[in-house]
Amino acid sequence: MTAPAAQPAFWVDDLGPFLGPHWGNLGIRYYGLAYVLGFLSAAWLLGRYARAGRSLLPSRAIGDLMVAIVAGVLVGGRLGYFLLYQPRTLAADPLALLRVWEGGMASHGGFLGVAVAVALFARAHRIPFLHLGDLAASTASAGLFFGRVANFINGELWGRMTTVPWAVIFPRSEPDAPVWMVPPRHPSQLYEAGLEGLLLLTYAQARFWRSDIVRRQPGRLAGEYLLAYAAVRIFGELFREPDASLILGMSRGSFYSLLLAVAGAALVARGIAGPGLPARDTGDGQAAPPGPAS
Repeated sequence: MTAPAAQPAFWVDDLGPFLGPHWGNLGIRYYGLAYVLGFLSAAWLLGRYARAGRSLLPSRAIGDLMVAIVAGVLVGGRLGYFLLYQPRTLAADPLALLRVWEGGMASHGGFLGVAVAVALFARAHRIPFLHLGDLAASTASAGLFFGRVANFINGELWGRMTTVPWAVIFPRSEPDAPVWMVPPRHPSQLYEAGLEGLLLLTYAQARFWRSDIVRRQPGRLAGEYLLAYAAVRIFGELFREPDASLILGMSRGSFYSLLLAVAGAALVARGIAGPGLPARDTGDGQAAPPGPAS
């Protein structure tokens, strides 16, 4: 009689990447759904800002800005993944860039892509770039939250090995081993969803609505956001298994976050020293009000 297979002592992440039925690579992917929810959340928040008279972006232009941001996220995130994490793969197989169903997006590349998209949009629509940067930064963590949850569902970007009671077994971390032999790991994707997503979204929204820095110190909110993101990302990397070679003894996520922190500090300094925004009609018949003191 064959002995029963050993049962894993921890929960196994075997949810799969698709929501419902699928045919090969065709179907509703959790990762794609996460992007849709993130972009819809950002558009809803931008609409609230316009209706409250706290934004120089008129409601009629929100759709155009979202198209630019979507393009920036997708192009920047995809290029960033290969340039920052897999440059040898890109050099050996350039067409891998187009095989999006195989996965591979980098949040740092996404930030850069959005910055370029917002700069081009600001120039075309004659809206101050730093102001649009503040608006984009205040909404970004909605997308990061949904994206990290999708990472967890997909069983990717797993954490370091551990035996804490809430550890999870990710079969993809040891694809050739039976499940009961796969070591448990930190569900670092959920840590990042809480830190990069919920915590930073709460912070950014509190600063936007409870202070007047978006009008009085344009660029400062975006700078604070980049500094906060760098801090929580570096902390989260302590629990995440590095998915590429180290740079100066640091994970690539930590190293690139230091560069974001430098950019964030520069934006904060610029916001504090620079001139504020004048009250101006938003295009909806409302002018941006002074708001409370920061």
